Amino acid sequence: MPVGPQMAIRDHTIGLPPPLVLMMVYALLIASGAGLLMLPAAATQPLAWSEAIFTAVSAVTVTGLMVVDTGSAFTFLGQAVILALIQLGGLGIMTFAVLILAMLGQSVGLQGRVYLRHELNQTSLAHLLWLVSVIFRVVVACELVGTIVLAFIFVPEFGWREGLWQSLFHAVSAFNNAGFGLFPDSLSRWATHPLMNMAVPLLILIGGLGFSVIADVYRQGRWRGFSLHTRLMLAGTAVIIPVSVLLIAALEWTNPETLGQFSSWADRLMAAWFQAVTTRTAGFNTIDIAGLHDATSVLLMGLMFVGAGSTSTAGGIKLTTLIVLLLAVVAFVRKHAELDIFGHTLAHAQVMRLWVLSFLALMVVALGVFGIVLTNQGEFLDFLFEAISAFGTVGLSRGVTASLDLPGQIALMLLMFLGRVGPLALGLFLATRTLPRVRYPAGDVYIG
Repeated sequence: MPVGPQMAIRDHTIGLPPPLVLMMVYALLIASGAGLLMLPAAATQPLAWSEAIFTAVSAVTVTGLMVVDTGSAFTFLGQAVILALIQLGGLGIMTFAVLILAMLGQSVGLQGRVYLRHELNQTSLAHLLWLVSVIFRVVVACELVGTIVLAFIFVPEFGWREGLWQSLFHAVSAFNNAGFGLFPDSLSRWATHPLMNMAVPLLILIGGLGFSVIADVYRQGRWRGFSLHTRLMLAGTAVIIPVSVLLIAALEWTNPETLGQFSSWADRLMAAWFQAVTTRTAGFNTIDIAGLHDATSVLLMGLMFVGAGSTSTAGGIKLTTLIVLLLAVVAFVRKHAELDIFGHTLAHAQVMRLWVLSFLALMVVALGVFGIVLTNQGEFLDFLFEAISAFGTVGLSRGVTASLDLPGQIALMLLMFLGRVGPLALGLFLATRTLPRVRYPAGDVYIG
């Protein structure tokens, strides 16, 4: 009996499937990061193990929820450790491993390619190394340009040394959709700064599009040559961002705790634009999230749950999933037998996988919220907001994360971990097909 690549890999990894191995590697990275953050030289004050682990989980999963203030609780070494965890977690451990091997002139074997395929959520082993090279160039270019642009804001205010570090830290955090900041109020003090409202959202958008989309645009350069996934991401982004900006502006325009604090309509629109983009799982904010109206909070929870693009630094169920599910509902209502998008037909099995993914995501969030409210008392909306923010690896907070007890923080850590690396394992189970040994006659179930 011939042994396929997948079976060979299982033999080399003691029967463990690649997604499970990747999850274990991410868990090891979290443990290592927490250990480094516990070093006396990494913190300005003694840290509890729970605080170090929570920070490491939030950094590796590029979330941004915090139980201690990053800027004041950690020294330069601690902040550098957090930045390294963000970079490794955002772009993927296997991606960095392949880049290092390439720079050393070493070849990447079949086992490494399979791990990389799972981490980048690709369907084949072809062009993986080319995709990694594109990722490397895009990351270096975006983070370098972002650092230079942000330096025009931070350097004049904090000096060259501190200003350049803050520029680099926030550029990397923004591109990886992490939301970690060095200021207790995030970026609120620059809420009306035009350069800040241009640089950070653009980094978030590019990082959230997905590396496969960026590579497709880089390689094709024209709409007709783009893949179906790229077309859906670009079209969906072009729609959801303006709609989100208008809805946030309409809901918060006169709220004195948020947009209403700004005197000019241009400043209010800039703040609405920033909040609309940051819900794509970035986590920065320029207004007080706890001051939002309940209706706006519900809107933001929906945007956070959806997230941005596949194979990106963002979390959530992904924008393409939402688009396909909406189109599937339209096709069902119109009694169409097939789902056609941009001249392509999606198989029923693929649509079913998206329904399963969305349902499981809802169940995970529901269980997470239950775990939080089980031992904590407070506003349910606040707990739900934190749970969705954790699962979507967003990092926006209504200010209750640090006040949760240890079981509540553990629930958030599990949500962050599952939101970031859970799809790896889920993809394995959804992609595995087994032929039934027994077939039963078809039956009917009444609905409605």
